[in-house]
Amino acid sequence: MEKKELLGLSKEELSAEIAAIGEKPFRAKQLWQWIYFRGETDFAQMSNLSKDLRAKLAENFTITRPKIITEQISTDKTHKWLLEFADGQRIETVYIPEEDRGAVCISTQVGCAVGCKFCHTGSQKITRNLTAGEIVAQFMTARDAYGEWPSPTNETRMLSNIVVMGMGEPLHNRENVFKALKILSDGDGIAISKRRITLSTSGIVPHIPAVATELGVKLAISLHAPNNQKRSQIMPINDRYPIEEILTACQKYQEVMGMSRMITFEYLMLKDFNDSLGDAKELIALMKKYKLGAKFNLIPFNPWPGCDFKPSSNNKVHAFSRELEAAGYEAPIRVARGQDILAACGQLKSTSQTGKA
Repeated sequence: MEKKELLGLSKEELSAEIAAIGEKPFRAKQLWQWIYFRGETDFAQMSNLSKDLRAKLAENFTITRPKIITEQISTDKTHKWLLEFADGQRIETVYIPEEDRGAVCISTQVGCAVGCKFCHTGSQKITRNLTAGEIVAQFMTARDAYGEWPSPTNETRMLSNIVVMGMGEPLHNRENVFKALKILSDGDGIAISKRRITLSTSGIVPHIPAVATELGVKLAISLHAPNNQKRSQIMPINDRYPIEEILTACQKYQEVMGMSRMITFEYLMLKDFNDSLGDAKELIALMKKYKLGAKFNLIPFNPWPGCDFKPSSNNKVHAFSRELEAAGYEAPIRVARGQDILAACGQLKSTSQTGKA
C-alpha cells in the first residue's frame, strides 16, 4: 500500500485521515503540532502518542522533506538550496538573513509560464505546479538548517518572514499556494504572522483581490515599467493583464485590507529602458490616479548569462528614488544579496552547479 503524505494537508484533511484509521479527532491536533510546531518527521519520536498509534501512523503515512541536491552560502550569508522532489523535479529556495531576522524566499512552480525577459527563471519553461506540501517543505527545510524547532516566538526567530518571490508565478498556482500559506501562518504550528508574509505576482488580475479576502497577507506587484508599451516589451503577461486592470485589482485589495496596508510595487532598474526621471513621473501619475497606498522597491538588475539587459547606473537609480520620495512614496533601493551564488532577484533556476537540469 502506498503511504499518504501528510505534509501539506489542511487541518480538516488531516482530521479526515486520522478518522479513517479509527482514531479520535484530538489525535489530529497532536499530530499537527508534531509536524508543524516541532518539525518532527519520525513518528517514532512522537512521545505523547501510544506505541500502537505511532506504528499505525508509520504504516499508513509519511512526512518527507525534499532532497537537498546542492547547498550554497554566499559571502553575505545568503543561503541557497537546490531541492529535488519525489518525481525528480527541482527548484531553488533562498534564505536572506538580516541582523536580527531574515526572509525565506519560496518557489511555487517548477519553471514559470510568465516569461519575463529579464528573469532567469523565465528562461526555463513551466514544468508543473508545486503541491501545497512542496511549498511548505521549503520553509521547513530552511528551519531544519537553522534549528528553529520548536516554533520560536516572532520576537526570537531568525527565519521571521516569508516572501513568495521564488521560481514561478504564485497566482498561476493559486489553490496550492493559498493552502500552503494558510498552513505556514496557522497559529498552532509554524505560526508566521500574516504581516510577515508577502505574495508577489506579475499581475494575475482575477486572483489579486483574493490575496486580501482569503489570505490577508501582504501584496507585491512586479510592475517594472510605467506604461503598457514598455511593460509589454519585457513582460508578455501585460498583453493579457494591462497595468490599468492590475491597479484596479489593487484598489480592491486595499478596500479589504485598508490603505495602511501598503502595496509594494517592485521595479527593476534597467539601463536606458525604464530608469529616466520621465519614467518616475509616469509612475507617480499612475499611483495618484488610482489613489493607492503604495511604496516602491527599486531593484538593481542582477545580470545572468544570456540576458542582454544591463543595470542602471547608481546615479540614475538614486535620482529615480529621490523623484518618487519627493512625491511622498517610499522608494528604497534594494541591496542585492547572494549574487555570487546566483541567489539574487531574478536569478533562480532549477539547475545544479554543473548546469544539468
